Amino acid sequence: MKLIVNGETQEAKCTTLANLLDALDYDVDWLATAVNGELVHSEERAIHALAEGDRVEILSPMQGG
Repeated sequence: MKLIVNGETQEAKCTTLANLLDALDYDVDWLATAVNGELVHSEERAIHALAEGDRVEILSPMQGG
């Protein structure tokens, strides 16, 4: 299915947000995630189903001041 991940269209065979993060090789301990503008907490990623055309935002914390 086609997903929009951080503003870029990607083809993915993932069914859940957790599967997508694993496929994209993200360190899930340090992320904030949202699907279609709605925050998805880390505890919910394994059950959060993805659908064709979903917009996924994956944010990593930045250091600095």
